[in-house]
Amino acid sequence: MSVGIGYDSHRFAEGRRLVLGGVEIDHERGLAGHSDADVLTHAVIDALLGATGLGDIGALFSDDDPQWLDADSLDLLRTVVGMVGGRIVNIDATVVCEEPRLASYRAEMERILAEVTSARVNVKATTNEGMGWIGRGEGIACIAVASVDSE
Repeated sequence: MSVGIGYDSHRFAEGRRLVLGGVEIDHERGLAGHSDADVLTHAVIDALLGATGLGDIGALFSDDDPQWLDADSLDLLRTVVGMVGGRIVNIDATVVCEEPRLASYRAEMERILAEVTSARVNVKATTNEGMGWIGRGEGIACIAVASVDSE
């Protein structure tokens, strides 16, 4: 069994959709990024890459490469799942943001990520208690852990 940790963060930006775990969230601002800036899916990707020793999301999907401009992060995740040399057992992720509230979206995020990875997925959400850039509502961060059975 191998375990990997992933982290991602993005600033809020006007005129962008907010996508987390492949789910479009009703919010007045989205996240800035080269792709769709889905911090949840990006953290999951990095956790899987870490568990399998395959590098990191920036090496595979460079934000300098026009091929990935406005890319759907679920497509990036599908690519990584195809590279994983074993069964993805579990994914656990925590999204950190002051807004929007995510409780009503969690089940759909878990369903979509589980469908793509064929793994048990748990998504949690918390605030940063008003501290730092997240606490000021400047963006969203996510940390994820993935376990992969390589046998």
